[in-house]
Amino acid sequence: MDMSAVVIWHNPRCSKSRAALALIEGRGITPVVRRYLEDAPSLDELRALRDMLGVGAVAMMRTGDKAFRDLGLSKTDSDAVLLAAMADHPALIERPVVLNGDRAALGRPPERVLDIV
Repeated sequence: MDMSAVVIWHNPRCSKSRAALALIEGRGITPVVRRYLEDAPSLDELRALRDMLGVGAVAMMRTGDKAFRDLGLSKTDSDAVLLAAMADHPALIERPVVLNGDRAALGRPPERVLDIV
């Protein structure tokens, strides 16, 4: 991860992701935009994100997503299982994710990202 700039893991098809990007840009910040569906984060990046957020892996996931069910995942699965699933299927990652140095925020709601920029 580039720790020298604000980075958004962005899905342009997601209204929450677009809203978070607009809020960041509205602060005069031009973030590094990482289209995480095409440039999937590694398992190590996902572990680092979990640690920065201070949450369990399940809190970083789209548990209502069809892929979550299709893969036979459960909210009670271990972090190791859930992180590996996100590394293999980045669409499972809750969006958007914003990183700024050693801080991170999930943009649900999008205004949450303003706490770290």
